[in-house]
Amino acid sequence: MRLDVPGLDALDLSGKRVLCRVDFNVPLDGTRITDDTRIRAAIPTLKAILAKGGTPVLLTHLGRPKGEVKEELRVDAVGRRLGELLGRPVLKLEGSAGPEIEAAVGGAPSGTTVLLENVRFHPGETKGDPELAQAFARLGDVFVNDAFGTCHRDHASVTGPAKLLPSAAGLLLERELASFRRVLDDPAKPFVAVLGGAKVSDKLPVIENLLEKVDCVIVGGGMAYTFLVAKGQEVGSSLVQTDQLDVVRATINKAAGLGTDILLPVDHVVAASFAADATPETCETIPAGKMALDIGPKTRELYAARLGEARTVVWNGPMGVFEWEAFRAGTEAVGRAVAESSGYTVVGGGDSVAAIGLLGLAERIDHISTGGGASLELLEGKELPGIAALLRGSAGE
Repeated sequence: MRLDVPGLDALDLSGKRVLCRVDFNVPLDGTRITDDTRIRAAIPTLKAILAKGGTPVLLTHLGRPKGEVKEELRVDAVGRRLGELLGRPVLKLEGSAGPEIEAAVGGAPSGTTVLLENVRFHPGETKGDPELAQAFARLGDVFVNDAFGTCHRDHASVTGPAKLLPSAAGLLLERELASFRRVLDDPAKPFVAVLGGAKVSDKLPVIENLLEKVDCVIVGGGMAYTFLVAKGQEVGSSLVQTDQLDVVRATINKAAGLGTDILLPVDHVVAASFAADATPETCETIPAGKMALDIGPKTRELYAARLGEARTVVWNGPMGVFEWEAFRAGTEAVGRAVAESSGYTVVGGGDSVAAIGLLGLAERIDHISTGGGASLELLEGKELPGIAALLRGSAGE
């Protein structure tokens, strides 16, 4: 799909109420925010709107209240932290639609940022309810989408206002799309994709879409063992999706025809049980009754060497059960190899991003995506509803 959406400069923001979809779905411990990364990520866009004379009116979700008001999922803590980060007043309202909210937004003093209540308190939000979308749109003169992490959702606050108001992408969303344009439309070669995670079914659409773009696909995590079984290897009691074997064999054959390498583990770190305190053992052939929980040292070297040659790298998914120290070495080795790459590097997906953070490598990655599901769907070549709505309803179109 097209990713060249209009940016903030396409809109006249002076004196305007700027309805802005952000992603402030932050982790909470009671009323305490344990990680404010998503709030920080939106600050440049909000400061730009304020500098251009606009009044930001913010739509966000928090958790999964399933259309009901849940006191523990109110966005009050978000509003307090946002005010601290902006260094300016934030007016947090008790709702996100309706005449009273419209009046409160209309009366907000210049220079104020308005934070609306959790949009998922409305049952119609996740259903893309057009009436709710219209109620949201009445709160703004223009619309800015800066929530890349929700762009794969056809929700009322994501796609609705873009169809009803002059619209543009915020700075965060622009940066995300520019990074994915660079790797999908014009990647420097060699282009290496590293894909991991548990289920091969989750990543096969990505591999299918990337096969003609990349020079090499590096496969790790539980998904690797369906590939190995498809090639006739014994994998003990490792995770295998037997219903995916025919599709995997077709993918292997297609890659061979294209001259695209698919690298698979040549050794493994195995254990007798899926447990953090399981005794790890390294082997090249997985014995019966043992399951692979990480890639082995020879595989780490093989993968790192290939990444060292790359000029474009995309990484989505860990190499093993990295949450457990005994099975973290594979993910750590790949993370360090990606960080040391002289090419352009993009990391997406919650587990990969968490691993990069755990290893302290974030500053050495060119782009860390803020959207797990959205980034995966872009790599699959899918149209994201939030982006499509901006393209259809953007300023000047």
